[in-house]
Amino acid sequence: MTSVEIRVPGDKSLSHRALIFAALATGTSRVRDILLSADVQSTAGVLRALGVAVPVLGADIAVESRGARALAAPQADLDCGNSGTTTRLMAGVAAGCAFRSRFVGDASLSRRPMRRVARPLTAMGARVTLESGDGLPMVVEGGALHPITWTSETASAQIKSAILLAGVVGGVEVEVTEPSRSRDHTERMLRALGAQVEVDGTRVRLGTVRSLEPLDVRVPSDPSSAAFLIALAVLSSSARIVVPDVCLNPTRTGFFDVLRRMGASVEIERGAEQGGEETGRIEGAPSQLWGVAVDEAEVPSMIDELPLLACVAARAQGATEIRDAAELRVKESDRIATVVANLRAIGVAAEELADGLTVLGSPAPLRGTVRTHGDHRIAMAFGVLGALPGNDIAIDDPECVAVSYPAFWNDLARASRSLAAR
Repeated sequence: MTSVEIRVPGDKSLSHRALIFAALATGTSRVRDILLSADVQSTAGVLRALGVAVPVLGADIAVESRGARALAAPQADLDCGNSGTTTRLMAGVAAGCAFRSRFVGDASLSRRPMRRVARPLTAMGARVTLESGDGLPMVVEGGALHPITWTSETASAQIKSAILLAGVVGGVEVEVTEPSRSRDHTERMLRALGAQVEVDGTRVRLGTVRSLEPLDVRVPSDPSSAAFLIALAVLSSSARIVVPDVCLNPTRTGFFDVLRRMGASVEIERGAEQGGEETGRIEGAPSQLWGVAVDEAEVPSMIDELPLLACVAARAQGATEIRDAAELRVKESDRIATVVANLRAIGVAAEELADGLTVLGSPAPLRGTVRTHGDHRIAMAFGVLGALPGNDIAIDDPECVAVSYPAFWNDLARASRSLAAR
């Protein structure tokens, strides 16, 4: 059987956080293998606007900073592009700064809900104004903050991280409890930089931070990006695909667990730890798949991969049901409605639910045009189906993948060539 190894770009979540913590640390931080994507560039741009000497992003960069207290008032709006992570995490940073910051973004980002992050930051003492309903523009007038014990209504690493970052910059203790465990990259990185972080189930407590040590990290590959290539291997009939050096944080690997439950041949080999994160290699091979039910306990660890799972389910035997995933409606697009509409457009039986969707698998050829609504995850998920022999699927906006995986189409083409090399 043909085998191909492809290293996907650095993890997007870790890339954002590496830049932010490098800016908040005192001294010179080194970041290698950062993701060179539009979203991460947005974070770099916002930090530069706050006076941080972030160099041109590359494979190995150094960020010099005098710490959180040295951040300067921006002279213009903070443009977050399409990046919700940039907006919400940097809102937490801005909440602890004694100046006014106005966050703006593109049309898609401007529709995404911000009240969920405004509420805890307001409770800490910042003044947050949403100028247009629940979305951007958002003005954060920061200053002296006070400690907070916050219970989140939804499991969101972005909300949790915003509160933790506000605690770091404001120099106050914070505690956050979620209904279920969300991504814990912020907690891990804080601990690696010398902060006192306690985790007890879904509760996280951060002690008072006086200063952060400089960062020295190599960003491992993004499991969300790796998922597309592993899915291609599982759906193929002739090729193994290996993705090395992937972040294997347990809050990020739910997609691979569900693939295995569907019958997929997915092997994970754990390797060295990098920057407080487990890493290793993932290998996928052709498999016979069956439909499954995905529920609330599994959703947080695979929220970004759910559109891909729906596309994989289109080739499984039987029905797949995804529930308790209403958060998908407030991503870059309404991913529930967008996925269902596009599955139907290419010939797959799918139904929209209030908090999820159902998909009935079929081996029939799939043909049609996919409307991405500018959503990178939609483009890549249906791109995987389009790469399978016998399917003819056109993507209306292939360039939107630059948000998270600029080289996606090149890597997909390379993997697809391995499918033909029998």
